Amino acid sequence: MRRRDVLKGLAALSLAPLAARAQAPLGVVEVAPQIKLLTGAGGNIVVLATTAGQLVVDSGAAAHRDAVVGTLGELGAGAGPVVTVINTHWHRDQTGANEALAAAGATIVAHDKTRQRLRAGWYVPTSDSYEPPLPAAALPTKTFFTTDELVVGEQSIELGYLIEAHTDGDVYVRFPASNVVAAGDALSPERDPALDWFGGGWLGGRVDALQKLLDVGDARTRYVPSYGAVVGRAEVQAEHELLLAVFDRMVVNLRLGQTADDMLNAGLLDGLPRTFAAPAKFLYDAHKGFWAHHNKLMNDIV
Repeated sequence: MRRRDVLKGLAALSLAPLAARAQAPLGVVEVAPQIKLLTGAGGNIVVLATTAGQLVVDSGAAAHRDAVVGTLGELGAGAGPVVTVINTHWHRDQTGANEALAAAGATIVAHDKTRQRLRAGWYVPTSDSYEPPLPAAALPTKTFFTTDELVVGEQSIELGYLIEAHTDGDVYVRFPASNVVAAGDALSPERDPALDWFGGGWLGGRVDALQKLLDVGDARTRYVPSYGAVVGRAEVQAEHELLLAVFDRMVVNLRLGQTADDMLNAGLLDGLPRTFAAPAKFLYDAHKGFWAHHNKLMNDIV
């Protein structure tokens, strides 16, 4: 056997476990009588069963597309096909199965800026690379800017813009009948809050967005983040208070001319009720985000 054939065989063997993991069965968790949560596909996927078919919030990462489509097909045995997909923002972990679901007849809904990003592609500064645009068939076909309302079957669904919370195109999806809110990556109860500063997100927008999520819910609302388990109002309130405290501290230190490293070394994140897995990265991203808002240094960006 030629050496090249041996190397090809070894490469195939090394990739096989990765492919198997990418298409592993997804977790299915019941959030409410008509709402299920799919986990393990990249970002969380919220599925609402209606008399007209399924409404899906986010579609996971492309590596899990087949698992997502297959699992939704199994759920659809009782609820019908996917008729609507809502993208909470434009990152790849939320749009991976867009094209496949659209090809099967689903309408894709998103914020207008999410469509713009997906249509044009974007630069990723951490890797000095570009994400290419999605194929035309995977793009949102219905967009909004501030708020919107959809009616699917017997269900009314509310959508609202979370201005510069994580990117420049974040939205929440509220299911009034079930008192559930899908918050995308504007809420991060388990991971470090991610601020895509090059994509328009910043700490002040994140603080405002968390307050907005509190305003549209009540004491019994359940919130679904992109990553992690479903949480209640207490967890959203805790994250809001945490990031507001960080914001206030950063404003003081920014006025002193400190860099992100200066802030880290000065202990800006010390004494908070939550620790950060990557504090240097979080402060760097938060510091960069302030650059576009240096003339106000306040979290109320509206």
